[in-house]
Amino acid sequence: MLKKIYPADQIEKYLLIDLIAVIFLIYRIIISEWAIHFAVKLLFIALFVGCYYVGLWHRDWRLLMASLGGCLLIVALSMYVDSWLLMYGFVFANLLGRAYHKWIISVGMAGIIVMFMVYCWINEGSLIGVFTPKYFPILIAQLVTPIVIYTRTKANFLKEKLDIANAQLERYIQEEERTRIARDLHDTLGQTLTMIKLKSELTLRLVDKNPEKAKDELNDIVNTSRFALKQVRKLVTDMKFISLEKEIELSRDIVQKAGIELVVNNKESRPLLTNVAETMLALSIREAITNIIKHSEAKQCTISQFQQDEHYHIQVGDDGNGNLMEGQGNGIQSIRERMALLQGEVHIVAYPNNGATITLKVPLMRNRRVK
Repeated sequence: MLKKIYPADQIEKYLLIDLIAVIFLIYRIIISEWAIHFAVKLLFIALFVGCYYVGLWHRDWRLLMASLGGCLLIVALSMYVDSWLLMYGFVFANLLGRAYHKWIISVGMAGIIVMFMVYCWINEGSLIGVFTPKYFPILIAQLVTPIVIYTRTKANFLKEKLDIANAQLERYIQEEERTRIARDLHDTLGQTLTMIKLKSELTLRLVDKNPEKAKDELNDIVNTSRFALKQVRKLVTDMKFISLEKEIELSRDIVQKAGIELVVNNKESRPLLTNVAETMLALSIREAITNIIKHSEAKQCTISQFQQDEHYHIQVGDDGNGNLMEGQGNGIQSIRERMALLQGEVHIVAYPNNGATITLKVPLMRNRRVK
């Protein structure tokens, strides 16, 4: 029931504050010594609450009209009740910060300025009164309020969009992995099992007619079954092993879908690495690329590979905002842990609004491929 009276998305943050403010305003108007009929006071209260209610439920031009009307009412109430009622400009400044368009906020802020100027012109006899310590700090605070709220609301909205994009990205990666596994099973184990099925059917027909031939077929079935078992083991091993080359190609496809260009620089041929080392490096690249997509706002990223001083280096860089979100997630920490397992190093360099570079460094002597 309450959600039909007050917007559900604002109940936790603003309901109590707004309720206290409106009740206090009503009380202050009623007990004021304003020499007008009580019905006129009730009319002012109804108009103010009406403007507030319209601004509460709408974020388009109706919010702007409600805010401008509310500012006019505040001028009148401040003149005939008490000057401190100018503070109620914060109510509409708060509402303006939730507007859909910046022009609504701009016009609404202009309305707040006019509200103070009209009051000072009528009550103080001069527009310069706006700049006195009594009014100017309050005016500035009311002008800043919609900007802060709009910025915060926009940031929350962008965060929600980013969360949705991240969820879609993770779903895409999972689908790609499922497709790869299904393809491998069909192309390898599926054919072998089909062969076993055909040979088993043939053996059933040969058992009575040609026992020797049936025996040969059974031997073939046994050998094929052993081969199928080897294929299963190989598939499991391949699932645990992640190729650097395949991971980079997958990264290229993913960043392109995110609107980022990937440039791969191979200065020389890749050295021999153990399966463990190659998998750890591939997973680290995946974490770095994911971090770029989520946080960097980059237009281009680069993967460079080179060998130096008995170490193999991979650099993942971007031209984004330099925000690595280090310490706020598991990505960077996972990279550090993987490199530590390889007795390698991680070097991270970030420049605000000028990109970031993650350098992975692993010793080659400890990562020669085992024959």
